[in-house]
Amino acid sequence: MIGNSDVLHARILIVDDQAVNIALLEQTLAEAGYDNVASTMDPHEVFALHRKNRYDLILLDLQMPGMDGFQVMEGLKTNERDGYLPVLVITAQPGHKLRALQAGAKDFISKPFDLVEVKTRIHNMLEVRLLYKQLEDHSKQLEEAVQERTAELRESEARYRSLTELASDWYWEQDEHGTFTRVSGPVLEMLGIRVDGLVPASGQLAESGWNEQERAELQAAIAERRPFLDFIFSRVNADGSQQKFQVSGEPMFGPACRFLGYRGIGLEITRRK
Repeated sequence: MIGNSDVLHARILIVDDQAVNIALLEQTLAEAGYDNVASTMDPHEVFALHRKNRYDLILLDLQMPGMDGFQVMEGLKTNERDGYLPVLVITAQPGHKLRALQAGAKDFISKPFDLVEVKTRIHNMLEVRLLYKQLEDHSKQLEEAVQERTAELRESEARYRSLTELASDWYWEQDEHGTFTRVSGPVLEMLGIRVDGLVPASGQLAESGWNEQERAELQAAIAERRPFLDFIFSRVNADGSQQKFQVSGEPMFGPACRFLGYRGIGLEITRRK
C-alpha cells in the first residue's frame, strides 16, 4: 500500500524557465508537506538529473527557449528504463494539452495556476506513479525468486543424479508407456538386451532366462503405480551362470495426478552377493 507519507517523500523535479513559476510551485509543494523537491531553469539539465535521481514526478513547462517541453519529453523517453514517463506538463496553451498527452505526458496543469488543482493533480499522479513502481518492484522480486528457485532445483537435481550414479549402476526414467526416456549408466549392456519397459518383454524373457514370477510381481507393482524398493530379479544365462539385479523405482505424477511414468535406480548384485 502507498501511504500519504510515501507520496510526500517522493522525488519531484520542477522544470521552468521562469523563476517566479518555480518559486510559486516550490512554495505550494512545501506548504503541502512535500520534502524532496528540486528545480532547474535549464531544460538541457533534465536528462542528467533524471538519470541520477530517478524522479517520481517531473513538472515540465512546455514553452521554454532553446529546448521546449516536447523536446525534453522525447529525450526522456530514450532514457526511461521502465517505460513510464513521469511527466506532468505545465502549459498556458489549450491546444498543447492533447499534443502533450500524445507525446507521453501523464497529465497537465494549466496556467495561470489554480493551486488546489495543482496539488490535487500532483498528489494523484504521484500515487499512481508509486503504485506502478511498487508493482514493478514486486514483479522483479517474483522473477528473481523464480530464477533463484529454478537454480536451486537444477542444483538439487544435479546432486541427486550424482548421488544416484555413485550409489547405483544406472539411473533410469520411463514414460507412461514404459519406454525408456533417460538412462545413465550401462543398463542396456548390463542386461544384454534392448529393454522395452523396466524388464524384458515376454518373448525376450523366455529367450534370455528371466525369472517369470519375479517379472510378474514387478509388472504388477508398475500396473498399480506403486513404488518399489530394492526389488530383486534374476536371469540364468546360456552358460548356466546366474545374474541378479536390484532395482528401486517410484511413479511420477503431473498436474491433476496424471501418471507420467517411473524413475529409479538399479544395480547388478551378482558380484556383491
